[in-house]
Amino acid sequence: MRDQTAAQPTLVSAVWSASESAGFVRKALLALAGTALLTLSAKTQVPFWPVPMTMQTFVVLVIAMAYGPRLGVATIALYLAQGAAGLPVFAGTPATGIGLAYMAGPTGGYLVGFMAAAVAVGALARRGWDRNILSGLAAFLIGDAIIFACGVGWLSALIGIEKAFTAGMLPFLPGEALKIALAAALLATSWKFIKRRG
Repeated sequence: MRDQTAAQPTLVSAVWSASESAGFVRKALLALAGTALLTLSAKTQVPFWPVPMTMQTFVVLVIAMAYGPRLGVATIALYLAQGAAGLPVFAGTPATGIGLAYMAGPTGGYLVGFMAAAVAVGALARRGWDRNILSGLAAFLIGDAIIFACGVGWLSALIGIEKAFTAGMLPFLPGEALKIALAAALLATSWKFIKRRG
């Protein structure tokens, strides 16, 4: 019987194992691929009710769960470093969505939340929470709650808690529920496929 307290392999390590000498190259490629997905998800809007949604929180949570805490946090940190350096990786146009000024604006708390959520969700992945839909849903709900707690907390310092809650959280809840369900189903299905292949 598997020890649930022992660290479990992440999805990417189960799919793509590498020797110690090739491990750094694998991690670098995965981090770069992750930042590319984060950028794409920030720039793409999906029509939804009551507001259009991006898939960025979905990508953040899936990266954290699939990569684990260390590589997941490193990938998010690289993405934020790219934005801080002026690369147009964030939502919006290059004129409104780059650099430290953008990161210090209304969305700054959500960006901080990405890092915190990656730590929590990655740690839960190492405990095997990504193996089935129910524990996956719980893990992604925790991660999403962390992102919005950081985002709304930051925003409330700028516009007040009531406005931050109604503008920075409530309109996004239906979309977040859908993304959490999709993420949990994706990870659980991926593990089932790996077990059948093995």
